[in-house]
Amino acid sequence: MKNASPASAIQRDVLFGVTFAVLAAVGFSAKAILVKLAYFDAVDAVTLLALRMAFSVPFFLVVALWARKTHAESLDKQDWMAVLGLGLIGYYLSSFLDFLGLQTISAGLERLILFLYPTMTVILSALVYRRAISRKVVAAMILSYAGIFLVFLHDVGMNRGGIVLGASLVFASTLSYSIYLVGAGHAIARIGAARFTAYAMIVASAASLLQFGVTHPLAALDLPLRVYELAIAMAIFSTVLPVFLLSAGIRRIGSGNASLIGSIGPVATIYLAHVFLNEGVSLQQLAGSLLVLTGVITVSLNSKSGGK
Repeated sequence: MKNASPASAIQRDVLFGVTFAVLAAVGFSAKAILVKLAYFDAVDAVTLLALRMAFSVPFFLVVALWARKTHAESLDKQDWMAVLGLGLIGYYLSSFLDFLGLQTISAGLERLILFLYPTMTVILSALVYRRAISRKVVAAMILSYAGIFLVFLHDVGMNRGGIVLGASLVFASTLSYSIYLVGAGHAIARIGAARFTAYAMIVASAASLLQFGVTHPLAALDLPLRVYELAIAMAIFSTVLPVFLLSAGIRRIGSGNASLIGSIGPVATIYLAHVFLNEGVSLQQLAGSLLVLTGVITVSLNSKSGGK
């Protein structure tokens, strides 16, 4: 019995880790659905993003205060500049561009484009750190972008207006987030994951609220109760909880396994969009999604193993 106990504890940790990673992936995927549902009412991207951040920031303030007590060392000027710059690029700008793009493209296409971030990270790392990209990774990236092109053609065929602009905005959002990932590694190592995430989210929230304050009158907050309910759901279930669930999952099963489990995100988005938004699911969409998933997973595995 004594020998079985540690094994049971490990199995329990793995089970919890997988569960947390799955819930995080579904939570992040649900964001696009909630945004699209909110757009059925008279609300724009700036207002909706401000509401999401306003309802999220109290949680991150609590985490920031807790992290400040548990970390004896204070941040220097370089650390604060990293938090400010990466918070604006990775959380504020990326989210704003994504919200704008969702006004004109389907939730399924949006999630697939966002899922390309590992490929962009590989390209940016190659440019910044002069790392060679293997032929296998190049082939996988071509596969991923071919899949996006298939889904894009499907949506064009549905006569959806503004799809080129919307897809471009979400692509720019993904690029912004990829820049954040490339630059955040050293900052997180110095500052700590929880403290860095909390501080960066507070910066992004302040930027979102400032943008709303400068561009909109207070009367713009006179919105249907349904919009506020969706914004609260977005803040809790698609922002705060997934961030901490993913961190808990990574602690138990590692970042590589958590990343692979996260690949269910686009599938979950397509299913949720079909159920809640009546977005159709075609063989062309499924084929494109399969190409994207295969390519991105291959890139992720190859990058983590350092294989050529």
